[in-house]
Amino acid sequence: MPLDVVLNGPPPWGFRLTGGKDFNQPLTVSRITPGSRAAVANLCPGDLILAIEGIRADNMMHCEAQNKIKDATHQLLLTVQRPETKLWSPQVRVDGKANPFKINLEAEQQEFKPIGVGHNRKAQPFIAAANIDDHRQVVSTAYNTPIGLYSSGNIQDAMHGQMRGLVHDKPEGSRTLSSIEESDVYRMLLKDQEEPHEPRQSGSFKALQDFVDSDGTRPMVTRTVRAPTTKPPPPTGNLQKLPVCDKCGNGIVGTVVKARDKFRHPGCFVCTDCDVNLKQKGYFFVQGQLYCETHARARTRPPEGHNLVTTFPSA
Repeated sequence: MPLDVVLNGPPPWGFRLTGGKDFNQPLTVSRITPGSRAAVANLCPGDLILAIEGIRADNMMHCEAQNKIKDATHQLLLTVQRPETKLWSPQVRVDGKANPFKINLEAEQQEFKPIGVGHNRKAQPFIAAANIDDHRQVVSTAYNTPIGLYSSGNIQDAMHGQMRGLVHDKPEGSRTLSSIEESDVYRMLLKDQEEPHEPRQSGSFKALQDFVDSDGTRPMVTRTVRAPTTKPPPPTGNLQKLPVCDKCGNGIVGTVVKARDKFRHPGCFVCTDCDVNLKQKGYFFVQGQLYCETHARARTRPPEGHNLVTTFPSA
């Protein structure tokens, strides 16, 4: 039910407000500062603001409610609705009736249902075994043990498969030798020792022998063998050829001045007659030589009836 709470001023009032029409939530007290005027007036967190200074707060926006509270200087009247909180507690019964002023702190007795004696009487372990032979056996109580793979039969099969790849089977039709004289290899070696061989000769002596045997009628053919020569290493492809100065003929390292298709050092970029540096002064080619404007005019003679006009190249 609605409850009127009166806060005596002056502000600050000591509570925080949340919600409003712009938030689609009712205006609610979210926090109370301990020892503040709101705490003295028994304003509690969670109280819903129904009216401020007698004005309904249902359609108030958050900023409107704040301004309305700030306008109150000496006293603030809030109409709030405090939600009811119900706490459950064990009831104490006296003569069959519940006593609201006593609380039962004893634990309630629960029905005891013991498990039957035949349930899980003795847990059986997991046992795995491997037969070594007819009289011996290896037993393991570990769960999911691979001991069964190490039986005598499995071990023999595995060893037979491994030895099959190392030892090759004898070819069919092979005969057993009773003595070494029956070996084909021994016979081949013995035959090579008994047969005479011609002495080996080099190609030059053999050609000379053929020439002597033919009494000079057969030409002597020999092969020319050249001495080994060391080839110079090929030039490295990463080295770049340096541009050559058109004036002094030396290689240019660093800054290069390019005039048409010719390269020059910055110090060699001068007029052929007066040696004036042509940097940012303009240059002229007359019969393949560089000149300044003054000496270029002096070396150029226009035809009769024509005037000399200076033109500057675009590039």
